Amino acid sequence: MTLKRRLTLCLVAALAAASPVLSAEPQGIQTNGPFIDVWNNRGGNVLQMVQTRQQLANSGKQVRIRGYCRSACTILTTLPNACLGPKARIGFHAPRIPNTQIIPPYVDQIMGNYYRGGVRDRWFGGWNRSMEMQVISAREYVQLDPQTRICGSLQGGGTQARR
Repeated sequence: MTLKRRLTLCLVAALAAASPVLSAEPQGIQTNGPFIDVWNNRGGNVLQMVQTRQQLANSGKQVRIRGYCRSACTILTTLPNACLGPKARIGFHAPRIPNTQIIPPYVDQIMGNYYRGGVRDRWFGGWNRSMEMQVISAREYVQLDPQTRICGSLQGGGTQARR
């Protein structure tokens, strides 16, 4: 194993240890009857969000992303059982080691693998290196990734998600 690879693995382990251990319902994520609402989620540790994503995918419930979803939270937008609240705002910035401006290797690649279409293009086109938050509305997100849905259950209608 090369020195660079060993350092990368150490860095990934340090990132995983930098955030608190997952609880039954991580901060900003609440069960609400047949739904799981992701409310004003600030993101956090990417590797832990990957685990949360898997739990949400396996939940059997519709995941409604509401309010402000930023940073690592953005990888939840492409869950097959997710939809965006009509007033949701999605914020992207470069992943970084907490309390630094250091962008760890490979973490942006991990995040980028969860994005599709124009969102993925913009991520790898510069959002993945930006220290400033790049914020888009739910409607703008759907324009960039037409596979993403706006939550019908939050528009006064039924429980199905709509485009």
